[in-house]
Amino acid sequence: MGSVSESQGAGEALEVWIDQDLCTGDGICAQYAPEVFELDIDGLAYVKGSDDELRQSPGATVPVPLPLLTDIVDSVKECPGECIHVRRAADRVEVYGPAAD
Repeated sequence: MGSVSESQGAGEALEVWIDQDLCTGDGICAQYAPEVFELDIDGLAYVKGSDDELRQSPGATVPVPLPLLTDIVDSVKECPGECIHVRRAADRVEVYGPAAD
């Protein structure tokens, strides 16, 4: 896969979500991007919005802040559970994660 900038068009809105059914609770994502990922009391990772509230509904997404895109993509690559998904908000096509091309 190419660099982050090659895979994502300029100004394209992205969103990220975590499949808790696959989460192993390692917390690697929270180490890379604590502004977006957090482990909850159940030991699983969740995404959180700019309001710092965890999104605990299955499939809940938050926008990807562009300054954190590289950290989020690194989280996707390093996640042992392969449970982090980044997709384009416009058409919901996965650009980083287990279902990405």
